[in-house]
Amino acid sequence: MSGEPVPRYAGEALGAFIAESRWEDITPALRHEARRSLLNFFGGALGVARDPAVETALRVIAPFSGPERVTVIGRPERLDAMGASFVNTIAANLLDYDDTHLETVIHPTAPVAPPLLALAELHGLGGAALLHAFILGAEVECRIGAAVSPGHYDRGWHITSTAGVFGAAAGCARLLGLDAGQCWHALGIAASQSAGLVENLPSAAKNVGMGNAARNGLLAALLAQAGYEAAPAAIEGPLGWARAMGDEPKLSRIIGGLGTHWEFARNTYKPYPAGIVFHAVIDACLELRDRVPPARIASILVEGDQLLLDRGDRPLRSERDCRVSIHHSAAVALLRGSAGVADFSGAALNDPAVAALRTKVTAGLDSNLPRGAARVTLRDSSGQTFAALVEYPRGSAARPLTDRELEAKFRDNAGLGGLQGQAEEWIGRIWALEQTESLGPLLRSMGDCSGR
Repeated sequence: MSGEPVPRYAGEALGAFIAESRWEDITPALRHEARRSLLNFFGGALGVARDPAVETALRVIAPFSGPERVTVIGRPERLDAMGASFVNTIAANLLDYDDTHLETVIHPTAPVAPPLLALAELHGLGGAALLHAFILGAEVECRIGAAVSPGHYDRGWHITSTAGVFGAAAGCARLLGLDAGQCWHALGIAASQSAGLVENLPSAAKNVGMGNAARNGLLAALLAQAGYEAAPAAIEGPLGWARAMGDEPKLSRIIGGLGTHWEFARNTYKPYPAGIVFHAVIDACLELRDRVPPARIASILVEGDQLLLDRGDRPLRSERDCRVSIHHSAAVALLRGSAGVADFSGAALNDPAVAALRTKVTAGLDSNLPRGAARVTLRDSSGQTFAALVEYPRGSAARPLTDRELEAKFRDNAGLGGLQGQAEEWIGRIWALEQTESLGPLLRSMGDCSGR
């Protein structure tokens, strides 16, 4: 966009970026990151295809579904594009095992990929078009989120849902072939459909916010395609989205370096099915477990920044609470030496040994620690203390999961859904997305798999 007039509005700049981006200008590294993100996404959704939360959402949505139907991942049922977007987003985020843009704590893929997959299946589109639209949508999502962070989240807005609707709208607008003005309007329409509350994260209401981000983004793009318009400054205006839901936005984070600096390149992937801010706690406890036998632990102090305390210093009432709990994350890592899906299940919640160790955990604030870091200090029965500081946990940008680790994670998740027999085929086809002429066969193979 160099040499062109400076846009007056954030939506104007983003609209041009979405409509005018060329696949040839997307680097191989970004293309590969998109495939990594989708591999992670599909695995997470397959793993919970039979979870009651997914089945309930599907049962509620199905009676209202239109005639043109697309794949619900891991399920034989098919829904219209909006219904499938809603349910597939819930599935992708359900285990808290999805990808993370750490600065904003946005999980980029869950609200953006499902509506794009639905459109690609409906219209017979190929993998390169999908990857391009996904990269643009995730980039818009993360940029808008960065422009209002950290105040937006601190006020109680669940930023994956609230920013995710913009990513979904942007990606869908690209896949529908909208021009720059229509893309601008799609983002403005999305601004009026943004919602989701941090207070609801341990409940099923979180799932609703996530699902709505995906289907509302699709709706925004379809309305813009049909001629609906939005105010020019719907994102950053005096009475626009950003100021209504937080502070004055940092516009440079939205429009600066579009097409040259990529926030999406900072995407990361979780090795543990828990909130990203608990990963350093888990790593520190796994390290300390080799030094202090669990039976000798007298007390456990977990220190981190304010976000860690806000998210995880809470009472445990349900299985969902386990995945956003400092106390549970520390206890299972120290006692079991693991932090997998089973360690954040209802059985783990009610395990008497885990419950007993949770009572020994205290959370403390260390405002000098960066976001994502944690220090754990154990005192044993003899009064000795042992400490471990983790600034860069596994899965972070400094210690990223490898392709092979993501493949192993996909296999494990497919196994949770009883679909391990198809895992190797799906892994190969996801890595080959760029060369895939039509996504329909791959997606249908992931839906018509109830008997395998």
